[in-house]
Amino acid sequence: MTGARFRTGPLLALSAALAAPAVPATLPEALQTLLSGNYAHSSGFHSSAAVLNWNIDRGKHLDQIKDQIRQFKPDLCIFQEVDLGARRTQGQDVAKELAEAFGMNYVFAPEFQELGQGTAEDPAYHGQALLTTLPVRSSRMIRFEHQSGWWKPRRLLKSSVPLLQRREGGRVALVAELDNGGKPLVVYDLHLESKGTEQLRLEQLEEVIDDAKRYPPETPVIIAGDFNTFVFHSRLIPRLREAGFRSAFGDRHPKTHVLLGELDWIFVRGAIEFENEQVLHVPGSDHFPISVNVRL
Repeated sequence: MTGARFRTGPLLALSAALAAPAVPATLPEALQTLLSGNYAHSSGFHSSAAVLNWNIDRGKHLDQIKDQIRQFKPDLCIFQEVDLGARRTQGQDVAKELAEAFGMNYVFAPEFQELGQGTAEDPAYHGQALLTTLPVRSSRMIRFEHQSGWWKPRRLLKSSVPLLQRREGGRVALVAELDNGGKPLVVYDLHLESKGTEQLRLEQLEEVIDDAKRYPPETPVIIAGDFNTFVFHSRLIPRLREAGFRSAFGDRHPKTHVLLGELDWIFVRGAIEFENEQVLHVPGSDHFPISVNVRL
């Protein structure tokens, strides 16, 4: 974490998912803090931008992920399941490693402290990362009020066993306001809960939709990530359309996971259009990345 800039996220709320709170009233400072770094040299207005949305499975296959970034040359990477200091990824700061390698600015938001992947002296984290060639005006984190209690430590489950995935923290949305030649571009990077109901995911999404109301209708806004929409007729997709957002795939529901179907999405609102949208069937994760060019 040396040399990174820190920003404090918003206050956390207690979970309503279980009788006992899934997210403690107070969390370690590291779970309330964004990490960021600036490695990009480009500036000025981009009339178009290549976007890559991808759950990268912690970065366990980092060389393959780098190969895809090298081939696609994105201006904006919206990543989920990004490790920091975890044993399974050799203790790497995955977001910073990728940003440095490709000359991009980055922001990392920690969802969870992974209790089975680190130690008290060297804790491990897992969350979302945004990498971009554009300057980052500001960034913040929405830690959802509605959470699952699935991940929290329990007396009969040993927290140090990696397979059990015991965690402190809770799901978040990473929000970044980018500077496109003096014009704003707002990006929400989501990872909605996998160990919960469709209603829980809808409640988390509602927090994002409500937050996006702070921006004028003409401001280009991207909402993307792993929505964990396990069912074809998920209520999340029509809810986003009802709120004025458009899917990169129109009415199509392309498969984005090796086994589970249509989990990953890119939606936009405002002065922004799509072209060349596709799912890339490439190695590197159990999810397939979505690539799209946006016209601003």
